[in-house]
Amino acid sequence: MYSYPRPSPDAYTRQSSVSIIVPTLNEAENIDRTLRAIIENIDGRLDFEIIVTDGGSTDGTRERVACWEKHRPVRLLENIGGGGLANDVRAAALSARFPIVVVLDADGSHPASAITSLVEAVASGDYDIAIGSRYVAGGATVDWPFQRQALSRLGAALAAPFTEVQDPLSGFFAIRRTSLLAAGADAEGFKIGLEAIVAGGDGVRICEVPISFSDRVHGTSKIGASHTIAYLNQLLRFSRGTTSAVAMHRFALVGMAGFLMDFLVVAALQSLGTSIAVAHVSGFCLSAAFNYFGHMKWSFHDRPRVRSQLPRFILVSAMAIALRGGFIAAATDLGLPFFAVVIAGIAGGTVVSYIGNEFYVFRNDRFLSPAARWRLAALAIAVYAVALRIVYQGSIDLIPQEAYYWNYAQRPAMGYLDHPPMVAWLIWLGTSIFGDSEFGVRIVATFTWLTTAFFMFKLTKNLFGQTAAFLALMLLSVFPFYFLIGILTTPDAPLTAAWAGALYFLERALRAKDARAWLGAGLCVGLGMLSKYTIALLGPATLVYLLVDPQSRRWLLTPWPYLCAGVAAVLFAPVISWNANHDWASFQFQGSRRWFEDGLEFSVPALVLCIAALLGPIGVSLAGHAASRMVRLRTRTILREAGTFVIVFTLAPLSVFVFYSLFHSVKLNWTGPVWLALLPAMANVVVRALKKSDGRFMASLQITMAASIVAFALLFHYLALGLPLIGHSGELRGLPVAWEEFGAEAERIKTSIESETGQPPLLVGMDPYNIASELGFYSTGPAALENVTSQNLFGRNGLMFDTWFSNRSFDGRDVIMVGVENAHVSDDELAAWFETIGPVERQAVRKNGAEVGRFFYRIGYGFRRPD
Repeated sequence: MYSYPRPSPDAYTRQSSVSIIVPTLNEAENIDRTLRAIIENIDGRLDFEIIVTDGGSTDGTRERVACWEKHRPVRLLENIGGGGLANDVRAAALSARFPIVVVLDADGSHPASAITSLVEAVASGDYDIAIGSRYVAGGATVDWPFQRQALSRLGAALAAPFTEVQDPLSGFFAIRRTSLLAAGADAEGFKIGLEAIVAGGDGVRICEVPISFSDRVHGTSKIGASHTIAYLNQLLRFSRGTTSAVAMHRFALVGMAGFLMDFLVVAALQSLGTSIAVAHVSGFCLSAAFNYFGHMKWSFHDRPRVRSQLPRFILVSAMAIALRGGFIAAATDLGLPFFAVVIAGIAGGTVVSYIGNEFYVFRNDRFLSPAARWRLAALAIAVYAVALRIVYQGSIDLIPQEAYYWNYAQRPAMGYLDHPPMVAWLIWLGTSIFGDSEFGVRIVATFTWLTTAFFMFKLTKNLFGQTAAFLALMLLSVFPFYFLIGILTTPDAPLTAAWAGALYFLERALRAKDARAWLGAGLCVGLGMLSKYTIALLGPATLVYLLVDPQSRRWLLTPWPYLCAGVAAVLFAPVISWNANHDWASFQFQGSRRWFEDGLEFSVPALVLCIAALLGPIGVSLAGHAASRMVRLRTRTILREAGTFVIVFTLAPLSVFVFYSLFHSVKLNWTGPVWLALLPAMANVVVRALKKSDGRFMASLQITMAASIVAFALLFHYLALGLPLIGHSGELRGLPVAWEEFGAEAERIKTSIESETGQPPLLVGMDPYNIASELGFYSTGPAALENVTSQNLFGRNGLMFDTWFSNRSFDGRDVIMVGVENAHVSDDELAAWFETIGPVERQAVRKNGAEVGRFFYRIGYGFRRPD
């Protein structure tokens, strides 16, 4: 039997000492090769022992290890009590003789040649954990099929909220023995390394050493469904911040009692004639109070009590009630019976309530590091924002701009007067799948927002790290402009997605020196040019960066930037062709007309107000912090850091809008995509405050974030269902609460005139496009669009309606002129366009029995053009 020398007190001063732990379970075909590789790579370089901790092998593994015990520093530890890999590793660590331990698999997939590098990183005192990583530069997985690589990446992505490590599922790592024992006290599952990383919190110092991971040659993998479930349970345990799981039957019993109470209250109030908004809010509030005390006293009685539990519960309840309102509105729109509507609403709210209570209200924050808590919160806010949009987007009337672009989609083309065709193509795609409904129009906005979020996460991670990337998702979910483009299908939605993609690829090209990224940038800019011309501002910004950054100037001598421009030009060619065939109408409308024909107006203050409205109070504050920090940095420091990229790609496009505002009026949404470049720096401001433990800053941010997401949620509830005791208020020119009812009233008037005259009258919206677009979308019948136009009928500006109806003759037709103001239809000059004309009439618009607006209409008989 091998005799172990007693380590001297100065063992560290001579060379590092390490206990190598090799967990095994039926690895007889691999264990000899693995032990031989370990010894060959570290013998003479490290003082070592090898502990083979066996979880119950029956194939001869133990007998093979016993042979090594006789002549090498190898020990077999038989764990006959079970408990899984985590307990096996912990048992080995308890018996380890040296202060540093290395854990690696017995199947030969981990390269033993990397053991020395891992040990030296920890022994130096610079790091607490060193991980053999497949996913950092220089790391690789050899001969893995795509499916396995995808599953591995997915597993690592699921752990991203808990750690910034690129390969958190690696089973090959070096760690101090005391740290491993502390992490493993309550460890479950088979990812003991991840357990140690999370237990270490923000203070743990981790390095990743690139390794080449080779699949096992002999035997079969032990990873199966049970290990996957164990891993997911491990993540759930991290999320709830406590080692004790909730007894599901307790939560279910409290929930069922609350559900019954909720349903009975809603049904009783509805039978008394109250609105659905009043009924469902009343039922929710009563059941929520019952559930809170039930969960606190029973379901979650083993969770620690904190002062913030009640405010957290109120926040979760507000989010739950808003989302359940969306389910109720969606179920009502689908024509489901009352019982199904209420069940859908309660079920939707219950999901939010459960997740919020389990993982937020009654979570033990002391278990998770502050960074992990904020990453989880950021992810939760982003997911909730997406869910909120999806459940409401089919229940809120289209705003006039969306209805206008839906009219685009009914007349597909390669270009339009006031915008390129991308928004029309996307709406055509959505409505082809989901029908000509609000949901069909808007679902593409959700997908473009997800695309924006994907690229912004990756861009921010490249610039400032993974925690900043999660926080960027949160900011993208609560800044007003980015929140709204996730539900409103306007050209800004695909433009922002393309802008985010272009920034990501440009960063990879300019900072990571990835030549192929130029092609990705060209693709995104080209798609963006099909959405809105303003993305062309990234071209001058790129040139500025190439001139400012000495290391990037070499790109000007390569074909890659020019290929980027070529790809963008090819994608943009259809719009150029359309303009060439239409007297360059769109280019003139968006270019020379804006710059040279509009009157002079100093609008810098208006631009500042627009930016404040786009970003909201949080965005303005963070933008100020980010800008001030960059100004304070020395020039050389800026040039070495990611700040160069942020500064150039924010200021270069913004300067164009500022210059324009010196002479012309500006629009609210113009600078929205510009702030994508600054968003990573804003997220990094939060990261720095988090590292400095700036409690006041983080508390104010938490409050404003919660207030913002609840405000958006309640706004959606108001638009779809109204608010208790308030209902809906306002006019058609305000929020989109009754355009469908407006269309129904206009259709009723149209039907009445048609029954009198025997001919369908023409509906004319008396403004450039708003009214006509809404009338077109909410009118009925196969020929509806042929009988709806704009004020272009009277020689006034009608934007694309001028083009669509330019070759149509309406002589002799009866016309119903519709406006939201009396002045729109009371103009005395209108009489000259008809043989006879009727008086101005007022029509109320009602929703859920209450008047929410009105419009004015006037009927002209026998249309004719004035002499």
